Amino acid sequence: PATDFTEQNHMKLPYAISDFDSLITEKYHYVDRTDHIPLLEAAGKQLLFLRPRRFGKSLLLSMLENYYDINKADRFEELFGGLAIGKDPTEEHNRYLVMKWDFSGVSPAGGTEAVTESLYRYLNLRIEAFSDYYREALGDAPRLEPQDAIASFQSLLALIQKSGHSLYLLIDEYDNFANELMMGHRKPEKDHYRGLLAGEGAMKALFKTIKM
Repeated sequence: PATDFTEQNHMKLPYAISDFDSLITEKYHYVDRTDHIPLLEAAGKQLLFLRPRRFGKSLLLSMLENYYDINKADRFEELFGGLAIGKDPTEEHNRYLVMKWDFSGVSPAGGTEAVTESLYRYLNLRIEAFSDYYREALGDAPRLEPQDAIASFQSLLALIQKSGHSLYLLIDEYDNFANELMMGHRKPEKDHYRGLLAGEGAMKALFKTIKM
């Protein structure tokens, strides 16, 4: 018999959608993995997901972003009510100021200085957007340093600490532009990679600040 594609049983399959909020509110099919959240919380404070491309890492991070975002507490039932975690949420839900970085937005073109400038531009844009989004919780704006986004981040961390809130940091494509440099076939590209990570290179300094 012919398949009945009525509105009632038609499954909307998401294609290249990694925004959890849109996926849920627009009623796309979602494979519920929210029951893993308690396991993630028990695993520690600094987690690294090693999965192949197109394995759903970006959607997972987006789901966590929505789950922990203090500004979305009033939408918890809307976003998670029909999922496993909505029936038995952890105490940590909607308790954080959540910042998400996507390093695919950082250009690997040029030398170490050019890559560092691209990284700093990206970080400052994200810090500015974050401080606007959480303006009420922060009560003030961080000092943005165009030439040193790590100093901008440190200023933001001081504000967050003063506010009494905690930061939940998500980093997508954390190795994207570094891999582009590392996999380069020319020696200068590999030298640029070493420049970012060696000594007080931008990436090493950034992750050192994150671990503080």
